[in-house]
Amino acid sequence: MSDAPELVAEIEALGERLADAKASITKRFIGQERVVDLVLSAILCGGHGLLVGLPGLGKTRLVDTLSTVLGLNGKRVQFTPDLMPADILGSEVLETGADGSRAFKFIEGPIFCQLMMADEINRASPRTQSALLQAMQEKSVTIAGEAHALPAPFHVLATQNPIEQEGTYPLPEAQLDRFLVQIDVPYPDRDTERDILMATTGVEEEQSSQVFTPDELMKAQTLVRQMPVGEGVVELILDLVRACRPEEDGASELVRENVGWGPGPRAAQALMLTVRAQALLDGRLVPSVDDVATMATPVLTHRMALTFAARARGIVLQDVIDEVTRTATHTEAAA
Repeated sequence: MSDAPELVAEIEALGERLADAKASITKRFIGQERVVDLVLSAILCGGHGLLVGLPGLGKTRLVDTLSTVLGLNGKRVQFTPDLMPADILGSEVLETGADGSRAFKFIEGPIFCQLMMADEINRASPRTQSALLQAMQEKSVTIAGEAHALPAPFHVLATQNPIEQEGTYPLPEAQLDRFLVQIDVPYPDRDTERDILMATTGVEEEQSSQVFTPDELMKAQTLVRQMPVGEGVVELILDLVRACRPEEDGASELVRENVGWGPGPRAAQALMLTVRAQALLDGRLVPSVDDVATMATPVLTHRMALTFAARARGIVLQDVIDEVTRTATHTEAAA
């Protein structure tokens, strides 16, 4: 553990490196600084991200750029209904040696990388989706009873189309919970779209450059966990997560009437980590109450669900999260 002055110096130096990384990423992924911040937050915290957005908004381009800037070995898997677990994890094949002996040899699948893009993850069958569960949680896969460690660091960035649901298999709650954040990728505004046109329709395009190595990224992930968090921020995280559970005594009437199930302890863990990363990306050494409010939506959205009756009444989950966050923040400020 570093002493306080050394820790501060290390955090400040990491903040400068991250500013360089963001500048390199936004050369190719133009005008979506909020999305870039959320993806970097997920990776800095050692977690995985679920990118939700319509086709053509640059999600694949973003992941490809990230692998370059962070120095990670990246691979992309297009999820389709006929994709099988072995197509992702790998399989054992019977190999005959020069002396005629036979033995099984494990052939690694594309999941053996450091940054995996699971493109349109909800198009694969539940059987194939579940092949990622162990990898995302334990950073290893088990084939024929033998565990195989994945390269470190290991991150999954999955994409999902929020509109087209025909022929898809919604991710189960247990797998959604393994994504540290859900990152909504919106349409660019007019000025940003103009910049995209000018940057991508010429003879040459801007290229990103490597800023981190895998070892440096893992050191950064450790450093993020060493950042101090104030007691007020910790209490707000607990208040916010618990207020989103309809069965809690302190839950509001809005939550009790409209929320079917709320976030578990992983949501509090995710907030505790991501508020640190958010502060670091903003050039600050300590997270604030505002960071909790900023990260509430990406951390909670995929960990909650409205009741059928609430959806029928036109209730939107975002409105519920906003109201709970506003109430918890005001309560903490008053305290």
